[in-house]
Amino acid sequence: MALASHTNHSVDDRRNPKQVVRQSYDAIAERHATWAASVRQEERLRFATLLTRAYPAGASLLELGCGTAGATTQLLARHFRVTGIDISPRSIAIARLAVPNATFVAADMTRVGFAAQSFDCVAAFYSIIHVPREELLALFTNVADWLRPGGHFVATMNGSDTPGDYEENWLGAPMFWSGYDPETTRRLVASTGLTVEALTLETADEDGEPMSFWWLVARKPVAQTC
Repeated sequence: MALASHTNHSVDDRRNPKQVVRQSYDAIAERHATWAASVRQEERLRFATLLTRAYPAGASLLELGCGTAGATTQLLARHFRVTGIDISPRSIAIARLAVPNATFVAADMTRVGFAAQSFDCVAAFYSIIHVPREELLALFTNVADWLRPGGHFVATMNGSDTPGDYEENWLGAPMFWSGYDPETTRRLVASTGLTVEALTLETADEDGEPMSFWWLVARKPVAQTC
């Protein structure tokens, strides 16, 4: 994507990937929203619909990395009581205007806290891919704690084993990605007590190039009674 950069980031920013992600999404929030509306909508709709069909209207959903509350968040908010978390304050400000009936919080998803069993389901569409992979196990553990028994966790994971990848000019700003290979992802999620129901590779065109991501569907077991 050969868009001119409109942000200034020092070399030291590369030592703090979360700062890169936060500052860059603040800078490109509107541009990213326009771009995201034109790519991978079939996947977003399919996995969002999986959740709306699995839960009654009014169930609670936590969206990690909600961005500016685009079409996917809006669809979910028509069915669920949505709480959206995003590291970019600018994106959250836009989200609050787009979906006033939802609750939005500017926060790091790996640092935010909720009471145990607060949500019926947790979704993360193209957001966990920006989290340093060393923090994923702790995040998955929190998700398992936040879910009610029987609740789903649906998330997009990086398409390959990526310790940490930077692009200097992504939609006009630097960006960071990270993730594990699918079997490591499956093992980490399962280690939290969640049951991995599916881990599916999805490939789609992004600006003329095929891009692949793994889609995770996991569920918190229902406690067995004697």
